[in-house]
Amino acid sequence: MFRLQAVMEMPQVYLWFQGILGGRSADRYFLDRHVRPQPGNRILDIGCGPAQILDLLPSTGYVGVDLSPRCIAMAKARYGDRGTFVCQSVSEMVVEHPHSFDLVMAHGLIHHLDNPEAQLLFETAALALKPGGRFVTLDGCFVPGQSKVARWLLRNDRGQFVRTAEDYLALANRAFSDVRFTVRHDLLRTPYTHIMLECQTE
Repeated sequence: MFRLQAVMEMPQVYLWFQGILGGRSADRYFLDRHVRPQPGNRILDIGCGPAQILDLLPSTGYVGVDLSPRCIAMAKARYGDRGTFVCQSVSEMVVEHPHSFDLVMAHGLIHHLDNPEAQLLFETAALALKPGGRFVTLDGCFVPGQSKVARWLLRNDRGQFVRTAEDYLALANRAFSDVRFTVRHDLLRTPYTHIMLECQTE
């Protein structure tokens, strides 16, 4: 059976595919409505891919982390000293300076992680954030009554852990006491369901 994993292996193909689907407008919505970065913020982007989100960010202290050597190499070649780029998995991450980031992002990452890895991600984000800082995520999501096309795309995503909204919230609530979420079906040119979480530290 055809699966999207094969399409998404190469960073260049991933960016092309996202462009076809309208991913850049989804990125802009995610940043403007949920991340809301401000100039001078320190931002940790976990699962940054080739760090294309930098094209849309104001001047910030950006740290991108991804387990793909090809994505990190592409980010370094494209953005140079605009950020710090680290090749690590979630399980390898060490927060060297706890409570030092204004924002932590995970754009399209959680549905690639099993429950123990996802829980570690939320705990790592909470440790990295300053008091009042926010962890903001975007992932595909199963919801009742969604489009058959959206459900098919989610079932064939290269991420093997697409969850329901309730399952994402259960993970977030173990690490954060203030969690809000939004579900959208219209961020791409094709039917697709996204969930955005905003998790704030005290």
